Amino acid sequence: MFSLNGRSALIAAAMILVALTIVVKLFFIQILDDTYKMSADSNSRRKEVQYPSRGLIFDRNGKLLVSNQAVYDLMIVKREVHNLDSAAFCRSLGIDMPTLRRLFANLQRDIRSRRASSYKPAVFIKQLSGEQYAVFQEKLHLFSGFYAQRRTLRKYEYPAAAHVLGYVGEVNDAIIRRNPYYEMGDYIGIGGIESSYEEQLRGSKGVKYYMVDVLGRNKGSFRDGEFDTLAVSGSNLTLSVDIDLQMYGEKLMEGKTGSIVAIKPQTGEVLAMISAPGYDPSLLVGRSRSVNFPLLSGDPAKPLFNRAIQAWYPPGSTFKTINALIGLQEGVITSETRYPCSMGYTVGRFHLGCHSHASPLDLRQSIQHSCNGYYCYVLRAILDNRKYESVCQSLDAWKDYLVKFGLGYRLGVDIANENRGFVPNSDYYTKNKGPRWTSLGVISLAIGQGELLLTPIQMANVAAIIANRGTFYTPHVVHKIEDSVIDDRYRTLHHTGIDPEYFDVVKDGMEMAVWSEWGGTARVARIDSVKICGKTGTAQNPHGKDHSIFMAFAPKDDPQIAIAVYVENAGFGASWAAPIASLMVEKFIRGGISPQRSYLEKRILETKLNADADRK
Repeated sequence: MFSLNGRSALIAAAMILVALTIVVKLFFIQILDDTYKMSADSNSRRKEVQYPSRGLIFDRNGKLLVSNQAVYDLMIVKREVHNLDSAAFCRSLGIDMPTLRRLFANLQRDIRSRRASSYKPAVFIKQLSGEQYAVFQEKLHLFSGFYAQRRTLRKYEYPAAAHVLGYVGEVNDAIIRRNPYYEMGDYIGIGGIESSYEEQLRGSKGVKYYMVDVLGRNKGSFRDGEFDTLAVSGSNLTLSVDIDLQMYGEKLMEGKTGSIVAIKPQTGEVLAMISAPGYDPSLLVGRSRSVNFPLLSGDPAKPLFNRAIQAWYPPGSTFKTINALIGLQEGVITSETRYPCSMGYTVGRFHLGCHSHASPLDLRQSIQHSCNGYYCYVLRAILDNRKYESVCQSLDAWKDYLVKFGLGYRLGVDIANENRGFVPNSDYYTKNKGPRWTSLGVISLAIGQGELLLTPIQMANVAAIIANRGTFYTPHVVHKIEDSVIDDRYRTLHHTGIDPEYFDVVKDGMEMAVWSEWGGTARVARIDSVKICGKTGTAQNPHGKDHSIFMAFAPKDDPQIAIAVYVENAGFGASWAAPIASLMVEKFIRGGISPQRSYLEKRILETKLNADADRK
C-alpha cells in the first residue's frame, strides 16, 4: 500500500502529466495544425469547385467534332438566403412565381432526403446560358445566399455521328456510390466515346476558396489562395472517323433502317459507323435533353439503338466466303473443286433452293454466283471430315475458326454495349436436336442462316480480314489521345489460322462477283478503275422482308477500305446494300461520285424504305 505521501506524489505526477498533455495538444492545434482554424474560418469562406473543360474531339482529318460552351449553374446556400425579393428575382431570371416555388420545393425535398444541405451550396437552377447569366449578374448582389458557378456543356459541330460520340449527362446516385470522384451535380459521358474515354476527356476538378461577407458576397481569395488547386482540362481525342464519309453514309441511310461500318484494313480504324435511324447529338445537350431523351427513347424506330455494334443478324450468303476458307484450310476442297447445282441442293426429300446459273461451278465461280448448293456440299465435307471422330468434334473445330475471325464473342471495339452475336457449338445442337443430329440437320449454316448471328461491325471486320489475307486489328474509333497512347489491344495483330494463300482464291471470287463479264451477283457495285471485291447476302427475317447485306473491300491489291452494309427489310443484297456500299467506297477513295453513277446515288438518296418496313 502507498503511504499518504506516496499517494500525494502519484496524484501530483498524474496532474502534471495531464497538464503537459493539454499544453502539447494546444501547441499542436494552435501552432502546427490549422484544421480547427480552418473550421472556424469556414463560417466566412466559400468553397467553389472549378470544373475543367472536357477534351475536344477531332476527326481523322483534324476537323473539330465536339467543343465546349460555357453555362452557369445558379447555386444556393439556403441558410444565407434572407429577405428574398421574389418578384425581382423572377424578373432577373425570366421565370414566373410558380416556377420559383417549385424550385424551392425541390430544394427542400433534397434537404429532407439529405441529398442537399441548408449549410452547403446546392444547385438551384442548372445551366443558365451566357446571356441569361449576364442579365442576372447585374442584380446578383441583391440576392443573398446565391452565386453562380461556371460549367461547360458539349457543343456538337456536326449533326452526325451521335452513336460514335455519345453524350454527357448528370451523374446519379449509383454512379456516385461506384466512383467517389463524382458528386451530385457532376456530369459524365454516357454512351459512345464520351463514356469509353471518360477518364481521359473529363480532366481533373480544382477548387477555390473565397472570403464572403454576411450576405454571401465575394470579398476576395481566402488566405491568398493557399488552399486552392487548379482544374486540369481533359485530353483531346482524334478519332479515326472521317466525318465527311460519316455524314455521307447517314445521308444515304435516311429513310432506311440498318447500319454501315467501314474499316481501314491495315489498322482496324473505323472510318464510319452509321446506325439508322439516328439522331442529332445536339438534341441531348443541356436542358433540352430532359425533353428530347424521352421522345427518342420512346420512338419505335429506336434511334438510340446502335445497330452497328448491338444489332445481330444472320450473315446470309456473305458467310459463304468463310466456309470456303475453312474448307480450303481443312483440305476438304481446293480452288478447282466443282459441285453441281440443279436449282439447289437435294438429298432425298430435303431440298434447299438456289437461283439459276451455270453448273457445275468451281470455288471462284461459286462466290461469283453465290451458289447455295455448292456450299451445302462444302459444309457437309467440313462436318463429315473423317479426321474428326464425330460431327460434334468437327463442328466445334469449325466454330474455333469462326472465333479466330472475331465471331461469337465481342470484338472489343472502344464503344460500350457491343453485342457478341452467336455461333452455335455442338452442345447447343445436342441439347436442341438430341444426340443423333447430323451435318444435314444443320445445313442452313452453309449459307449463313439458321442460328448463326453476327453484328455489322463483325461483318465489316470479316471483310477487312479477307482484304488482309487472314489478319486483323481489333476495330476502334480513337486514333490518338493527347499526351497518351491508345490501348495495346488495338495495336495487337490477330491471326485467323487460315493460310494466306487461300484468301487469294476468295478475293478472286469476290472480284468476279462485281466485275465478271459473264455475270455476278454484285455488278451494281462496280466502280470504274477501282477494283472492288464484294459479296452479296440476303438474310431471312422472320419479322418481315429479308435483310439486304453486302460486304466489300477496295482496291483489291491495296485495300484502303473494308465495309459492311445491312439494310433491314429491303430484300436482295444487290438491291440496296451493294449500291450503298459502292457509293461509300467511291466517296472515300475518290472524294466524290462520278457523273456516270449519279443516277445510282439519286436513287438511293430519294428512296425511303421505312414506310413499308416491318420493324423488329
